[in-house]
Amino acid sequence: MIGSSNRYSRNEAQRLEDSADIDQELARLEEDIRRLKIDFDIYFNGATKRPPLETRARLESKMKRIADNRGLTFAQRYFLNTLTSRFTSYRELWRRNLKAKGEEL
Repeated sequence: MIGSSNRYSRNEAQRLEDSADIDQELARLEEDIRRLKIDFDIYFNGATKRPPLETRARLESKMKRIADNRGLTFAQRYFLNTLTSRFTSYRELWRRNLKAKGEEL
């Protein structure tokens, strides 16, 4: 009986540690979206020659990898959906601006 209780507490500690890691990944994802928006703003204002498309692709793959994680809590899933929605809105804005600028993807 004592062994199973100890195993339960180790599993619970691992679950809490995984949850904290996911929270950190989500915070980094939010920061990366903010930085990418700034990079696109800089590009559309003419300060750089090339749009940050590689950064956008890396961010999209990171979002997909996090979304595939089955260990997300409901709060984490909600926050991820919020970030995905924000990113999708920005992506459509960037697509329209690139199209208007004559640089279709």
